[in-house]
Amino acid sequence: MAIRPLPGRRSLLKGSLAASAGLALPAFTRSGRPTAEWGVQTGDVTRDSALVWVRSDRPARMIVETSATESFRDVRRMRGPLIGPGTDFTGTTRLRGLPPGEQIHYRVLLADPDDPRRTSAPVTGAFRTVPDRRRDGVRFVWSGDLAGQGWGINPEFGGYRIFDAMARLDPDFFLFSGDTVYADGPIAASAELPDGSLWRNITTEEKSKVAESLTEFRGAFRYNLLDEHLRRFNARVPSIVQWDDHEVRNNWYPGQRIADTDTRYTEKSVDVLAARARRAFGEYFPMSTPRPGAREGRVHRVVRQGPLLDVFVLDMRTYRNANSPGDQTVDPQGILGREQLDWLKRELARSRAVWKVIAADMPIGLVVPDTTEGRPHVEAVAQGDPGAPLGRELQIAELLRFIKHRRITGTVWLTADVHHTSAQHYQPARAAFGDFEPFWEFVSGPLNAGAFPATELDATFGPERVWVKAPTTANVSPAGGHQFFGEVDIDGGSGELTVRLREMDGTVLFRKTLQPGLVGQ
Repeated sequence: MAIRPLPGRRSLLKGSLAASAGLALPAFTRSGRPTAEWGVQTGDVTRDSALVWVRSDRPARMIVETSATESFRDVRRMRGPLIGPGTDFTGTTRLRGLPPGEQIHYRVLLADPDDPRRTSAPVTGAFRTVPDRRRDGVRFVWSGDLAGQGWGINPEFGGYRIFDAMARLDPDFFLFSGDTVYADGPIAASAELPDGSLWRNITTEEKSKVAESLTEFRGAFRYNLLDEHLRRFNARVPSIVQWDDHEVRNNWYPGQRIADTDTRYTEKSVDVLAARARRAFGEYFPMSTPRPGAREGRVHRVVRQGPLLDVFVLDMRTYRNANSPGDQTVDPQGILGREQLDWLKRELARSRAVWKVIAADMPIGLVVPDTTEGRPHVEAVAQGDPGAPLGRELQIAELLRFIKHRRITGTVWLTADVHHTSAQHYQPARAAFGDFEPFWEFVSGPLNAGAFPATELDATFGPERVWVKAPTTANVSPAGGHQFFGEVDIDGGSGELTVRLREMDGTVLFRKTLQPGLVGQ
């Protein structure tokens, strides 16, 4: 796709970005004015709206100013919420009435509630609204798995520098495919590497243990914002965010009880932990759902990106049944739950976008085992039996059959979770279940976490691993490589969708171009 002329974010990344969001590690001081040293973010941007996020160091009124120019010559001002301890001093303001397909410059100020004349220094950012015109094209990046397995922010390594590589591609948005934090993964001051040297982490009190309290969950989300690369990225690239297990606890499912032998946890109800994690998740990401503090806030949603693309964000945690051997012949709840599956089928059928990206937080045909309870259970969908669908596979079979028979074109599956990168092609001619059209699933990650060997494939839906890059040993540190992200580029002229799987520095490892208007390919 030809790079379209814009009053470019790319030039901004080289200039004011470093001054606005690329601060040193936050070192808060209680001066006479509020401060916003955790940076700014935007999320769920549409053709005429966006959500802007900030965190203050004290109670403050959030104010957002927008302009068509970086000089802020003509400013539109929005008065946002009064933010305080109820949301851990985070706040989100929805911008409305924005022009479609345009670069929007914004700055956030925090005003003292008792004296509105006393405001913070402005923190600036920019984003593009979704275009109405097909010819503008769409480009986005995706990945997941940040600060896992004890590999946190290491200044000697350069921190989360993968976000700089993603920013250089000038994406319209970032699809954050789950495991956005590792609430169950403490960050120690150091860890020994295979060559005997040390990986040295930035540490915080909240990240010294597994998260149980709301304060600790909030601290897990706040930890990643200590990284300057991520704050720079957030200021210029909107996000579409979903969650998976590590926002709560490894391999969790609703109703689970933590074994008494796991002495890391004094709170044994996973439902209690998940409610606290969901609240912190909603406070620390600018999402249309869930609302902070709302028990029923949804993670699954459709984010429409113009005539070329709809993104269907799945929640494969909240509605799943208990992990099990996965050999049930009847499984109506599955991994999505009936309500979410019906929603997904309905929205896919309604979509008029050329491409329908199904953002799944777990893969379909890769066997992901769960041995956390001492039994060989299934954590994702596939359970290793190459025959007819069983367990959670039954629900996926229903969805794939629906896509085929409703002639729904342009479906592509994107995911992370397994800490390697790969491309799988699913083909009914190879499958035990054949009532579907061929489709592609692309895996990318981790962003900054341990890398793991590729898992085995389950032949039920006929996957072929066309390409893979993964280590041969488990939990390879970021210093050992194997940190990945993916790029999707949809050409506004031809409508072709090109996927590129990239290494941490942006090097292209694999490329696949798909044609528009097809039910399967």
